[in-house]
Amino acid sequence: MRLRSGVAIDLGTVNTLVSIGGRGLVIDEPSAIALDRSTGQVAAVGLAADALAGKEPQDVQVIHPLRNGVVADLEASSAMLQAFLRRAKLRRGLLRTTAVVCVPGGATYVERRSLAAALGAVRPRCTVHMVDEPVAAAAGAGLNLTEGAGVFIVDIGGGTTEAAVVAGGQVVRAESLRLGGNAMDDAIMHTVKAELGLLLGRNAARTLKTTLGLADDANGWMETVGVDAARRTPRVEHVPGRLVAAALEHIVTAVVDCVEEMLSDIPPNLAEDVVRGKIRLAGGGALLPGLASRIEAATGIPVLVVDDPLRCVVRGAAEILEHGDGLG
Repeated sequence: MRLRSGVAIDLGTVNTLVSIGGRGLVIDEPSAIALDRSTGQVAAVGLAADALAGKEPQDVQVIHPLRNGVVADLEASSAMLQAFLRRAKLRRGLLRTTAVVCVPGGATYVERRSLAAALGAVRPRCTVHMVDEPVAAAAGAGLNLTEGAGVFIVDIGGGTTEAAVVAGGQVVRAESLRLGGNAMDDAIMHTVKAELGLLLGRNAARTLKTTLGLADDANGWMETVGVDAARRTPRVEHVPGRLVAAALEHIVTAVVDCVEEMLSDIPPNLAEDVVRGKIRLAGGGALLPGLASRIEAATGIPVLVVDDPLRCVVRGAAEILEHGDGLG
């Protein structure tokens, strides 16, 4: 009989991923919850709730309770987590459940306590361990946290970008930007509206981002559908790649500048580890076409997108849960 149950959680701005000890990844869905306005009851969570965003029935409110990777709405976050863990069928053991929860490196004490409170509301008998996302990403990228070798991780999530040098399971240097994939989507929506007079939904903006990215092909374009800003009617538009690249430029520049600033402060003993180990990109933003080559050109250091970057952090959290590295 299993006396102790464990769960690893990457509670992200865009997606929530849950891995159960001994079973692996069981939840990978949008961080969204839909509530019935009249009763306050949960109408849907995850993918079903996110599908209603921007087109909610009159009596339904869709909430995305995470902002910049931390809890913005404690009640909604707790309800969402409860629904996810119920769906995951996390068994109640005789001993406390151990939970490894990933948090942005720049999260404040209050933000960390809010995450712990959200989980505690779901599982009162739960021992919560907060792990910085760069450490989890390093473990998910295959780094042995018990060794002293260093690795440079850039984790680009929906709400935050974490750049860090990790060695021996500890963060040696770190910078956190409160921008990521969502800021890129917003920039594309704003630019397309300003330049083409077209109102885009977030899903359409994400598709443009992941398809065109930083394309420098002057003839590249993609068809999309939005609402004409003047006539308020649906319209098909060919969006040029150069427009998407221009929209993303200030965010990409901020990420590259952050990486370069980190490199300027690398301890000499870690410099060789970083160069030989390459800069590892994780998170959904790692899949932005052209980003890896942009960072490589700016730094002169090889850049590698980790395997399955969207699940790298939760994969690392599951490794930490299983082996206990860094949990004390």
